[in-house]
Amino acid sequence: MKLERTDWIRALTAHPAPDLHALAERLAAGCEVRLTRLPQAGLGLLQLADGALHEPYYLGEFPLSTCSLELTLADGRRAEGGAQVMADDAALARSLAILDAVLAARLPGWETVSGQVQSGAARRDEEDRRRRAMLAATRVDFALLGNAGEDDDEA
Repeated sequence: MKLERTDWIRALTAHPAPDLHALAERLAAGCEVRLTRLPQAGLGLLQLADGALHEPYYLGEFPLSTCSLELTLADGRRAEGGAQVMADDAALARSLAILDAVLAARLPGWETVSGQVQSGAARRDEEDRRRRAMLAATRVDFALLGNAGEDDDEA
């Protein structure tokens, strides 16, 4: 798989949440799941620094859910996983953390998770391509405006 671990969650969230929940529950069925950070849903704050005085200010809020956990298989193998997702859904963060752990440690079922990551990445790439095309269609070349004024003066 070509994607870095930091991109797995974005790729996975291209799929419907119920599908992710079902996959995570199926893969974690034979494991002990120990939460190292309880699934939480809340708000994150986007902090920036102003350009003049470089003082911090908050631009706004966004929904954020997080979870960290450890999976232990019957044979003693362990894997750690975590997720932060921009959604007000703690259960989704838990499911994504399970999938992250399975894929990172290549536990049984990791091939299925890898396939979901790859198909989700392809969906995200297509969305990004469409957004770039829409943005390019609205781009204005202001250099042409300078020439328009010169033509009017000549007439």
